[in-house]
Amino acid sequence: MLSEKLQKAFNEQINAELYSEYLYLAMKSFFEEAHLKGVANWFDVQVQEEHAHALGLYDYVHERGGRVELNAIAKPVLEGKTPVEIFEQVMRHEQLVTSKINALTDTAESEKDRAAVSFLDWYIKEQVEEEANVRHLLSSLKMIGEDQHALLMLDRELAARKYNAPVIG
Repeated sequence: MLSEKLQKAFNEQINAELYSEYLYLAMKSFFEEAHLKGVANWFDVQVQEEHAHALGLYDYVHERGGRVELNAIAKPVLEGKTPVEIFEQVMRHEQLVTSKINALTDTAESEKDRAAVSFLDWYIKEQVEEEANVRHLLSSLKMIGEDQHALLMLDRELAARKYNAPVIG
C-alpha cells in the first residue's frame, strides 16, 4: 500500500505527465499549421509517449492499492514562434519533468518504499533519453538556422519516427 504522502506525489506526477501530453499536442498543432508535418509527427509520438507515462503511473497507483485523483490540466502556453524557440521550451519542460521525477523518487526513498523506488527507476532512465533526444534536435535546429532547405530535410527525417509502446516498470 502506498503511503498517503507518496500517493499524493504519484497523483501530482500523473497530472504533470498529462500536462506534458497536452503541451506537446499544442506544439504538434503549431507545426501542423507551419506545414512541417515531420516535426508535427515527432510531437505526435511525444504525445503518445507522455500518455503512456501517465497511464504507467496510474496503473502503478492502482496496483499498489492506491487511489488516483485526476486534477485539472492547465492550458498549455507556447513560449516561442520559431522551431528553435519551441524546442528550447521543450528542453526546459523536459528538465522540469526530470526534476519532478527526481522529487517523486526522493519522496519514495524518504517513505522507504523500495518498490516505488524500483518502479521509478524506469522513469529516471526515460528522462535521460528524453533530454538527450531534445538536446540533439535543438542542436540540429540551431545549426540549420535560417536554411529552409535543411529544415525541410530535417522535417522529412522526423516524419519517419514511429511510436513504440514502452514497457514501463
